[in-house]
Amino acid sequence: MPQKIILDCDPGHDDAIALLLAHGNPSIELLAVTTVVGNQTLEKVTRNALSVARVAGITGVPFAAGCARPLVRAIEVAPDIHGESGLDGPELPPPTLALDPRHAVDLIIDTIMAEEPGTVTLVPTGGLTNIALAARKEPRIVPRVKEVVLMGGGYHGGNWSATSEFNIIIDPEAAHIVFSEPWPLTMVGLDLTHQAIATPTVLERIRSIGTAPAQFVVELLEFFGDSYLEAQGFAHPPVHDPCAVARVIDPSVITVRRAPLAVELAGTHTLGMTVADFRAPAPADCTTQVAVDLDHDKFWDLIVDALERIPG
Repeated sequence: MPQKIILDCDPGHDDAIALLLAHGNPSIELLAVTTVVGNQTLEKVTRNALSVARVAGITGVPFAAGCARPLVRAIEVAPDIHGESGLDGPELPPPTLALDPRHAVDLIIDTIMAEEPGTVTLVPTGGLTNIALAARKEPRIVPRVKEVVLMGGGYHGGNWSATSEFNIIIDPEAAHIVFSEPWPLTMVGLDLTHQAIATPTVLERIRSIGTAPAQFVVELLEFFGDSYLEAQGFAHPPVHDPCAVARVIDPSVITVRRAPLAVELAGTHTLGMTVADFRAPAPADCTTQVAVDLDHDKFWDLIVDALERIPG
């Protein structure tokens, strides 16, 4: 049976690829797409999500806009990585899909409550504001969720500060809520996603597909590559968010390790740090785990296969 997911995102170049992977893979049933402030303002990332939906030909899936700011802190976006639109590079087609009138938090709650318990996986690839508010507004969703597989954090270091990853540090209070709930949670952090490098060979594989969606991804990765080289010194860009979707599709793509996780809320230099406790075997009641190793070839095979399945 296909894995039912809600993709909560802030497109974002790698979010866009995650959405295309979720749409194009037959093992995924995309129940809903929700947006949250992050890589750019809520208005921009929501427009981007709808543009990607048009590129992919996504219909029949509700898209809803969510939180326009973090729970406590000021908005912080990432134009140096994603550009002023949040999805600079390719020409973005005007959206044709209408937004669901519900707030994203309500769409998340309604969707989980309408499905059988233990069948819906949450895949957040941006800040965790929507997910935290959904858990607080309707606590009954927590035991009904099959798993949370999120892109964020890291157990060795950060990218937005020395210790902290962007998705976590922009709303650490929301991350604390999500990490503290008793649902099964897999953190797909920088330790893993920095292995998901879009090499020139990968780029040529995608280009050779010859469809409009594949060319869209090529243009995304070309802009993303230039941004990462200038901002963070990567020779080739890592694509973070599709790793979380890939983990749901095929768990063997990513090796994980169980460990208690905590989010730092008070540190002067460590705000937003995701702290994994590896000192001993995880206790029996530990519900959290971290992604450790990526099967690079298998990961990119999934993305290429999904793009080949999307007409264009």
